[in-house]
Amino acid sequence: MADDRDGTPPGGLNPNALTPADAARLLSKAGGKTVLADLIEADLADGAPTNADGTINLVHYAAWLVQGMARGD
Repeated sequence: MADDRDGTPPGGLNPNALTPADAARLLSKAGGKTVLADLIEADLADGAPTNADGTINLVHYAAWLVQGMARGD
């Protein structure tokens, strides 16, 4: 069940297992810029790493983004 204020589950978010929507909401709050779930889903389609259940480990996702920036992607 989600918290009525912002959609966060009562136990909080697990940064090791986020849905694209949860990752987008978390990154938007932390970065001060809106991040859309569609952007994260496009990254997943482009090869961003996922857990076996399809969730995102935020550290692995960030490392993948940094590697892409280093390559000039």
